[in-house]
Amino acid sequence: MEQRRFTGNNHWYHETQTSLPAHRAPLMPEAANVEDRFLLGLAQQAGGELNTIFQQMQPALLASRDLYQLLFPPEMTTTLSHTLTLYDRISSALTVAQVTGVQRLCNHYAARLNPLPGPDSSRESNHRLTQITEYARQLASQPTLIDALSVQRLDDVGLSAPDIISLSQIVGFVSYQARVVAGVHALMALPVRWMPGVTIPPDAVSDNFLSPQAWCPALPPLELRYAAPDQLEALTFCQPLTELEEGAWLFAHDGKALYGLGRLIDALEEVRSRSSCSLAAAVTSRINGSVSCFERYAAKNDLRPALQESVEQALSVADSPRQALISLAAQLTRSPERVNAAHIQPLKDAGFSSAQIFEIILSVASASWGNRLMQGLGTSGE
Repeated sequence: MEQRRFTGNNHWYHETQTSLPAHRAPLMPEAANVEDRFLLGLAQQAGGELNTIFQQMQPALLASRDLYQLLFPPEMTTTLSHTLTLYDRISSALTVAQVTGVQRLCNHYAARLNPLPGPDSSRESNHRLTQITEYARQLASQPTLIDALSVQRLDDVGLSAPDIISLSQIVGFVSYQARVVAGVHALMALPVRWMPGVTIPPDAVSDNFLSPQAWCPALPPLELRYAAPDQLEALTFCQPLTELEEGAWLFAHDGKALYGLGRLIDALEEVRSRSSCSLAAAVTSRINGSVSCFERYAAKNDLRPALQESVEQALSVADSPRQALISLAAQLTRSPERVNAAHIQPLKDAGFSSAQIFEIILSVASASWGNRLMQGLGTSGE
Protein backbone atom coordinates (compact mmCIF):
# COMPACT_ATOMS: atom_id res chain seq x y z
CA MET A 1 0.00 0.00 0.00
CA GLU A 2 1.41 3.38 -0.93
CA GLN A 3 2.03 5.60 2.07
CA ARG A 4 2.53 9.37 1.94
CA ARG A 5 4.05 11.96 4.21
CA PHE A 6 2.46 15.38 3.99
CA THR A 7 4.17 18.61 5.02
CA GLY A 8 3.34 19.64 8.57
CA ASN A 9 2.42 16.14 9.74
CA ASN A 10 4.74 13.97 11.76
CA HIS A 11 2.93 10.69 10.98
CA TRP A 12 2.25 8.39 8.07
CA TYR A 13 -1.35 8.27 6.90
CA HIS A 14 -3.35 6.24 4.45
CA GLU A 15 -4.74 8.68 1.92
CA THR A 16 -8.31 8.20 3.16
CA GLN A 17 -7.27 9.28 6.65
CA THR A 18 -5.97 12.73 5.69
CA SER A 19 -7.73 16.06 5.43
CA LEU A 20 -7.20 16.39 1.67
CA PRO A 21 -10.09 17.79 -0.39
CA ALA A 22 -12.94 15.35 -0.84
CA HIS A 23 -12.59 15.31 -4.64
CA ARG A 24 -9.15 13.67 -4.54
CA ALA A 25 -9.42 10.19 -6.05
CA PRO A 26 -8.06 7.06 -4.36
CA LEU A 27 -4.96 5.40 -5.78
CA MET A 28 -7.01 2.72 -7.56
CA PRO A 29 -10.63 3.92 -7.94
CA GLU A 30 -11.50 0.90 -10.08
CA ALA A 31 -10.91 -1.34 -7.04
CA ALA A 32 -14.27 -0.21 -5.64
CA ASN A 33 -16.19 -1.64 -8.58
CA VAL A 34 -14.75 -5.13 -8.90
CA GLU A 35 -17.50 -7.64 -9.68
CA ASP A 36 -16.56 -10.29 -7.10
CA ARG A 37 -16.21 -8.31 -3.89
CA PHE A 38 -15.00 -11.27 -1.87
CA LEU A 39 -12.08 -12.59 -3.93
CA LEU A 40 -11.69 -9.11 -5.46
CA GLY A 41 -11.05 -10.20 -9.03
CA LEU A 42 -8.87 -13.22 -8.31
CA ALA A 43 -11.49 -15.68 -9.56
CA GLN A 44 -11.39 -14.00 -12.97
CA GLN A 45 -7.60 -14.40 -13.08
CA ALA A 46 -7.65 -18.05 -12.06
CA GLY A 47 -7.59 -20.81 -14.61
CA GLY A 48 -7.32 -24.55 -14.96
CA GLU A 49 -7.13 -26.46 -11.70
CA LEU A 50 -7.84 -23.49 -9.44
CA ASN A 51 -10.96 -22.57 -11.37
CA THR A 52 -12.20 -26.13 -10.88
CA ILE A 53 -11.52 -25.85 -7.14
CA PHE A 54 -13.53 -22.62 -6.99
CA GLN A 55 -16.43 -24.40 -8.68
CA GLN A 56 -16.26 -27.21 -6.12
CA MET A 57 -16.25 -24.70 -3.25
CA GLN A 58 -18.98 -22.56 -4.79
CA PRO A 59 -21.42 -22.81 -1.83
CA ALA A 60 -18.84 -21.37 0.58
CA LEU A 61 -17.73 -18.68 -1.87
CA LEU A 62 -21.33 -17.67 -2.58
CA ALA A 63 -22.04 -17.46 1.16
CA SER A 64 -18.95 -15.25 1.52
CA ARG A 65 -20.09 -12.92 -1.27
CA ASP A 66 -23.54 -12.68 0.29
CA LEU A 67 -21.95 -11.77 3.63
CA TYR A 68 -19.98 -8.97 1.98
CA GLN A 69 -23.18 -7.49 0.53
CA LEU A 70 -24.88 -7.79 3.91
CA LEU A 71 -22.09 -6.12 5.89
CA PHE A 72 -21.22 -3.47 3.27
CA PRO A 73 -24.38 -2.64 1.30
CA PRO A 74 -24.40 0.17 -1.28
CA GLU A 75 -26.29 2.35 1.21
CA MET A 76 -27.92 1.99 4.59
CA THR A 77 -30.08 3.82 7.11
CA THR A 78 -29.25 3.96 10.81
CA THR A 79 -31.74 3.54 13.65
CA LEU A 80 -31.67 4.16 17.39
CA SER A 81 -30.40 0.63 18.03
CA HIS A 82 -28.22 0.26 14.91
CA THR A 83 -26.08 3.39 14.72
CA LEU A 84 -23.14 2.18 12.63
CA THR A 85 -23.08 4.15 9.39
CA LEU A 86 -21.74 2.83 6.11
CA TYR A 87 -18.71 5.07 6.69
CA ASP A 88 -18.16 3.43 10.09
CA ARG A 89 -18.35 -0.01 8.54
CA ILE A 90 -16.03 0.55 5.59
CA SER A 91 -13.61 2.64 7.64
CA SER A 92 -13.36 -0.28 10.08
CA ALA A 93 -12.90 -2.70 7.17
CA LEU A 94 -10.06 -0.55 5.84
CA THR A 95 -8.45 -0.54 9.28
CA VAL A 96 -8.52 -4.35 9.36
CA ALA A 97 -7.20 -4.53 5.79
CA GLN A 98 -4.30 -2.28 6.75
CA VAL A 99 -3.55 -4.44 9.79
CA THR A 100 -3.38 -7.56 7.61
CA GLY A 101 -1.31 -5.70 5.03
CA VAL A 102 -3.01 -7.42 2.08
CA GLN A 103 -2.70 -4.86 -0.73
CA ARG A 104 -5.73 -5.95 -2.73
CA LEU A 105 -8.01 -5.46 0.29
CA CYS A 106 -6.51 -2.07 1.14
CA ASN A 107 -7.08 -0.85 -2.42
CA HIS A 108 -10.68 -2.02 -2.41
CA TYR A 109 -11.81 -0.63 0.93
CA ALA A 110 -9.89 2.63 0.42
CA ALA A 111 -11.65 3.12 -2.92
CA ARG A 112 -15.04 2.38 -1.39
CA LEU A 113 -14.44 4.70 1.54
CA ASN A 114 -13.18 7.64 -0.51
CA PRO A 115 -16.54 9.07 -1.75
CA LEU A 116 -18.48 8.51 1.49
CA PRO A 117 -19.29 11.48 3.73
CA GLY A 118 -17.49 11.16 7.05
CA PRO A 119 -18.84 12.04 10.49
CA ASP A 120 -19.16 15.65 11.61
CA SER A 121 -16.15 17.31 13.20
CA SER A 122 -17.51 17.47 16.74
CA ARG A 123 -15.42 16.19 19.62
CA GLU A 124 -18.01 13.49 20.34
CA SER A 125 -17.96 12.17 16.75
CA ASN A 126 -14.17 12.16 16.67
CA HIS A 127 -13.99 10.29 19.97
CA ARG A 128 -16.59 7.77 18.79
CA LEU A 129 -14.71 7.04 15.56
CA THR A 130 -11.41 6.81 17.45
CA GLN A 131 -12.81 4.14 19.78
CA ILE A 132 -14.33 2.19 16.88
CA THR A 133 -11.04 2.29 14.99
CA GLU A 134 -8.97 1.30 18.02
CA TYR A 135 -11.24 -1.65 18.79
CA ALA A 136 -11.09 -2.81 15.15
CA ARG A 137 -7.30 -2.46 15.05
CA GLN A 138 -6.71 -4.35 18.29
CA LEU A 139 -9.17 -7.13 17.52
CA ALA A 140 -7.69 -7.57 14.04
CA SER A 141 -4.04 -7.50 15.10
CA GLN A 142 -3.98 -9.12 18.56
CA PRO A 143 -7.32 -10.44 19.85
CA THR A 144 -5.89 -11.09 23.32
CA LEU A 145 -5.74 -7.31 23.86
CA ILE A 146 -9.53 -7.10 23.88
CA ASP A 147 -11.11 -7.21 27.32
CA ALA A 148 -14.24 -6.02 29.11
CA LEU A 149 -12.87 -2.47 29.23
CA SER A 150 -12.48 -2.44 25.43
CA VAL A 151 -16.15 -3.31 25.03
CA GLN A 152 -17.12 -0.80 27.72
CA ARG A 153 -15.38 1.99 25.80
CA LEU A 154 -17.60 1.26 22.81
CA ASP A 155 -20.66 1.44 25.04
CA ASP A 156 -19.40 4.72 26.51
CA VAL A 157 -19.34 6.40 23.08
CA GLY A 158 -22.90 5.35 22.30
CA LEU A 159 -22.62 2.01 20.52
CA SER A 160 -25.48 -0.36 21.28
CA ALA A 161 -25.15 -4.11 21.77
CA PRO A 162 -26.22 -4.73 18.13
CA ASP A 163 -23.60 -2.17 17.01
CA ILE A 164 -20.83 -3.92 18.94
CA ILE A 165 -21.84 -7.32 17.55
CA SER A 166 -21.96 -5.92 14.00
CA LEU A 167 -18.56 -4.26 14.39
CA SER A 168 -17.04 -7.53 15.62
CA GLN A 169 -18.59 -9.39 12.69
CA ILE A 170 -17.06 -6.84 10.28
CA VAL A 171 -13.60 -7.27 11.83
CA GLY A 172 -14.02 -11.05 11.69
CA PHE A 173 -15.21 -11.06 8.09
CA VAL A 174 -12.37 -8.90 6.76
CA SER A 175 -9.84 -10.96 8.76
CA TYR A 176 -11.33 -14.05 7.06
CA GLN A 177 -11.38 -12.41 3.63
CA ALA A 178 -7.75 -11.26 3.94
CA ARG A 179 -6.49 -14.78 4.62
CA VAL A 180 -8.50 -16.32 1.79
CA VAL A 181 -7.23 -13.68 -0.64
CA ALA A 182 -3.64 -14.09 0.60
CA GLY A 183 -3.90 -17.86 0.29
CA VAL A 184 -5.28 -17.69 -3.26
CA HIS A 185 -2.49 -15.26 -4.16
CA ALA A 186 -0.01 -17.89 -3.01
CA LEU A 187 -1.75 -20.71 -4.88
CA MET A 188 -1.60 -18.60 -8.04
CA ALA A 189 2.09 -17.80 -7.37
CA LEU A 190 1.37 -14.08 -7.65
CA PRO A 191 3.96 -11.67 -6.23
CA VAL A 192 3.20 -10.12 -2.85
CA ARG A 193 4.12 -6.73 -1.46
CA TRP A 194 4.55 -6.06 2.23
CA MET A 195 5.95 -3.24 4.34
CA PRO A 196 9.30 -4.18 5.90
CA GLY A 197 9.83 -3.59 9.59
CA VAL A 198 6.26 -4.43 10.63
CA THR A 199 6.22 -6.08 14.06
CA ILE A 200 4.26 -9.34 14.21
CA PRO A 201 2.32 -9.65 17.50
CA PRO A 202 3.42 -12.54 19.74
CA ASP A 203 1.34 -15.68 20.05
CA ALA A 204 -1.02 -15.94 23.00
CA VAL A 205 0.59 -17.25 26.19
CA SER A 206 0.02 -20.87 27.17
CA ASP A 207 -1.47 -20.31 30.65
CA ASN A 208 -5.15 -20.26 29.65
CA PHE A 209 -4.77 -23.29 27.37
CA LEU A 210 -3.28 -25.44 30.12
CA SER A 211 -6.30 -24.90 32.41
CA PRO A 212 -9.21 -23.85 30.17
CA GLN A 213 -12.35 -22.32 31.60
CA ALA A 214 -15.84 -21.89 30.19
CA TRP A 215 -16.46 -19.00 27.80
CA CYS A 216 -18.67 -16.17 29.13
CA PRO A 217 -20.23 -13.43 26.96
CA ALA A 218 -19.07 -9.86 27.59
CA LEU A 219 -22.53 -8.44 26.77
CA PRO A 220 -26.03 -9.58 27.75
CA PRO A 221 -27.27 -12.09 25.17
CA LEU A 222 -30.49 -11.45 23.29
CA GLU A 223 -33.60 -12.25 25.33
CA LEU A 224 -36.19 -14.47 23.70
CA ARG A 225 -39.04 -12.06 24.43
CA TYR A 226 -37.30 -9.31 22.44
CA ALA A 227 -36.23 -11.45 19.48
CA ALA A 228 -37.44 -10.33 16.05
CA PRO A 229 -38.46 -12.87 13.39
CA ASP A 230 -35.10 -12.64 11.56
CA GLN A 231 -33.25 -13.21 14.84
CA LEU A 232 -35.35 -16.26 15.67
CA GLU A 233 -34.76 -17.64 12.18
CA ALA A 234 -31.01 -17.18 12.61
CA LEU A 235 -31.04 -18.86 16.01
CA THR A 236 -33.04 -21.82 14.70
CA PHE A 237 -30.51 -22.36 11.92
CA CYS A 238 -27.30 -21.57 13.80
CA GLN A 239 -27.69 -23.04 17.29
CA PRO A 240 -27.19 -26.65 16.08
CA LEU A 241 -23.83 -25.64 14.53
CA THR A 242 -20.99 -26.54 16.88
CA GLU A 243 -19.02 -23.36 16.16
CA LEU A 244 -21.96 -21.14 17.12
CA GLU A 245 -23.76 -22.95 19.91
CA GLU A 246 -21.93 -21.07 22.71
CA GLY A 247 -22.36 -17.58 21.33
CA ALA A 248 -25.50 -17.80 19.19
CA TRP A 249 -27.76 -15.86 21.57
CA LEU A 250 -25.18 -13.09 21.87
CA PHE A 251 -24.43 -12.91 18.14
CA ALA A 252 -28.19 -12.86 17.45
CA HIS A 253 -28.22 -9.13 18.29
CA ASP A 254 -27.30 -8.91 14.59
CA GLY A 255 -29.51 -11.67 13.31
CA LYS A 256 -28.74 -11.21 9.62
CA ALA A 257 -24.98 -11.40 10.14
CA LEU A 258 -25.41 -14.46 12.35
CA TYR A 259 -27.52 -16.20 9.72
CA GLY A 260 -24.98 -15.36 7.01
CA LEU A 261 -22.12 -16.70 9.12
CA GLY A 262 -24.14 -19.83 9.86
CA ARG A 263 -24.62 -20.45 6.13
CA LEU A 264 -20.88 -20.15 5.58
CA ILE A 265 -20.07 -22.55 8.43
CA ASP A 266 -22.67 -25.00 7.14
CA ALA A 267 -21.12 -24.84 3.66
CA LEU A 268 -17.71 -25.62 5.19
CA GLU A 269 -18.95 -28.47 7.40
CA GLU A 270 -17.39 -31.25 5.33
CA VAL A 271 -14.13 -29.33 4.98
CA ARG A 272 -13.83 -28.58 8.68
CA SER A 273 -14.40 -32.23 9.59
CA ARG A 274 -11.12 -33.28 7.96
CA SER A 275 -8.27 -33.85 10.40
CA SER A 276 -5.87 -31.65 8.44
CA CYS A 277 -8.33 -28.74 8.46
CA SER A 278 -9.18 -29.08 12.14
CA LEU A 279 -5.44 -29.07 12.94
CA ALA A 280 -4.98 -25.90 10.88
CA ALA A 281 -7.89 -24.25 12.73
CA ALA A 282 -6.42 -25.34 16.07
CA VAL A 283 -3.07 -23.72 15.19
CA THR A 284 -4.86 -20.48 14.34
CA SER A 285 -6.86 -20.56 17.57
CA ARG A 286 -3.71 -21.24 19.61
CA ILE A 287 -1.93 -18.23 18.09
CA ASN A 288 -4.94 -15.94 18.55
CA GLY A 289 -5.58 -17.06 22.12
CA SER A 290 -9.13 -18.36 21.61
CA VAL A 291 -9.34 -21.12 24.21
CA SER A 292 -12.89 -22.23 23.41
CA CYS A 293 -12.15 -22.54 19.68
CA PHE A 294 -8.88 -24.37 20.35
CA GLU A 295 -10.58 -26.93 22.60
CA ARG A 296 -13.12 -27.64 19.90
CA TYR A 297 -10.64 -28.03 17.02
CA ALA A 298 -7.83 -29.82 18.87
CA ALA A 299 -9.96 -32.12 21.04
CA LYS A 300 -9.16 -35.34 19.13
CA ASN A 301 -5.71 -34.45 17.83
CA ASP A 302 -2.62 -36.16 19.25
CA LEU A 303 -0.71 -32.86 18.88
CA ARG A 304 -3.04 -31.11 21.34
CA PRO A 305 -0.65 -31.27 24.36
CA ALA A 306 2.24 -29.89 22.28
CA LEU A 307 0.06 -27.16 20.79
CA GLN A 308 -1.15 -26.16 24.23
CA GLU A 309 2.46 -25.33 25.05
CA SER A 310 3.28 -23.54 21.79
CA VAL A 311 3.13 -23.81 18.01
CA GLU A 312 6.90 -24.27 17.96
CA GLN A 313 6.60 -27.26 20.30
CA ALA A 314 4.02 -28.83 17.98
CA LEU A 315 6.36 -28.28 15.04
CA SER A 316 9.17 -30.07 16.87
CA VAL A 317 7.16 -33.27 17.42
CA ALA A 318 5.02 -33.40 14.26
CA ASP A 319 5.82 -35.52 11.22
CA SER A 320 6.90 -33.80 8.00
CA PRO A 321 3.44 -33.44 6.35
CA ARG A 322 1.97 -31.91 9.51
CA GLN A 323 5.00 -29.67 9.94
CA ALA A 324 4.29 -28.22 6.50
CA LEU A 325 0.62 -27.78 7.40
CA ILE A 326 1.35 -26.12 10.75
CA SER A 327 3.90 -23.79 9.16
CA LEU A 328 1.44 -22.58 6.52
CA ALA A 329 -1.37 -22.17 9.07
CA ALA A 330 0.91 -20.20 11.39
CA GLN A 331 2.22 -17.93 8.62
CA LEU A 332 -1.28 -17.24 7.29
CA THR A 333 -2.52 -16.47 10.79
CA ARG A 334 0.39 -14.29 11.92
CA SER A 335 1.30 -12.44 8.73
CA PRO A 336 -1.00 -13.11 5.75
CA GLU A 337 0.59 -10.40 3.60
CA ARG A 338 3.85 -12.38 3.46
CA VAL A 339 2.35 -15.71 2.35
CA ASN A 340 3.61 -16.73 -1.07
CA ALA A 341 4.21 -19.77 -3.25
CA ALA A 342 7.23 -20.77 -1.17
CA HIS A 343 4.92 -21.41 1.80
CA ILE A 344 2.66 -23.60 -0.35
CA GLN A 345 5.39 -25.76 -1.91
CA PRO A 346 6.23 -27.84 1.22
CA LEU A 347 2.60 -28.98 1.37
CA LYS A 348 2.68 -30.00 -2.29
CA ASP A 349 5.95 -31.83 -1.67
CA ALA A 350 4.25 -33.66 1.22
CA GLY A 351 1.50 -34.89 -1.09
CA PHE A 352 -1.28 -32.34 -0.52
CA SER A 353 -3.28 -31.43 -3.62
CA SER A 354 -4.17 -27.83 -4.47
CA ALA A 355 -7.78 -28.58 -3.46
CA GLN A 356 -6.65 -29.81 -0.04
CA ILE A 357 -4.43 -26.75 0.41
CA PHE A 358 -7.34 -24.46 -0.44
CA GLU A 359 -9.45 -26.26 2.17
CA ILE A 360 -6.68 -25.64 4.73
CA ILE A 361 -6.63 -21.96 3.77
CA LEU A 362 -10.40 -21.72 4.23
CA SER A 363 -10.12 -23.43 7.62
CA VAL A 364 -7.46 -21.00 8.84
CA ALA A 365 -9.45 -18.04 7.52
CA SER A 366 -12.79 -19.08 9.01
CA ALA A 367 -11.13 -19.91 12.35
CA SER A 368 -9.60 -16.41 12.31
CA TRP A 369 -13.15 -15.03 12.14
CA GLY A 370 -14.50 -17.28 14.86
CA ASN A 371 -11.55 -16.52 17.15
CA ARG A 372 -12.24 -12.80 16.92
CA LEU A 373 -15.91 -13.22 17.75
CA MET A 374 -15.12 -15.33 20.81
CA GLN A 375 -12.19 -13.15 21.93
CA GLY A 376 -13.83 -9.81 21.25
CA LEU A 377 -17.24 -10.62 22.71
CA GLY A 378 -16.43 -12.87 25.65
CA THR A 379 -13.83 -14.16 28.07
CA SER A 380 -12.47 -17.58 29.00
CA GLY A 381 -9.53 -19.08 30.79
CA GLU A 382 -9.74 -16.75 33.79
